[in-house]
Amino acid sequence: MKLRLFLALSTLLFAGQALANDCELEISANDQLQFDKKELTIGADCQQVKLTLTHTGKLPVAQMGHNWVVTDSDQFQAVAQEGMTQGLDNEYLVPGDKRVLLHTDMIGGGESTSITFDVSTLEKGGDYTFFCSFPGHWAVMKGKLIVE
Repeated sequence: MKLRLFLALSTLLFAGQALANDCELEISANDQLQFDKKELTIGADCQQVKLTLTHTGKLPVAQMGHNWVVTDSDQFQAVAQEGMTQGLDNEYLVPGDKRVLLHTDMIGGGESTSITFDVSTLEKGGDYTFFCSFPGHWAVMKGKLIVE
């Protein structure tokens, strides 16, 4: 009886951890213009998600800054190109651009940043692209955000 109770509790604990992990996403970027993931998935049971971006490189933000930006996939290239002229102070994004659905701060080597957002701002099954908006980075630093 004790063994069955232990197994049941263990199963619940691990299931809870699995759900929590879908609601806490991590991604890193380096000095070689790479995210460590090409795809991130938000679990179906998540109401809020915390995303943490870590810059594992050494170069400063002005030389090799990275952020994590989400747009509808059909908008990402236009958002990235228009943002390049906006400067580091605006994180290379047009201020108030409604096409930018989510974004972190721009960070340099050795730094990290997090955002927490309400999943209801995204559509289940929507077509979303994440990218770094630092000039030129968006061409290679991009991936797919999946909302289950």
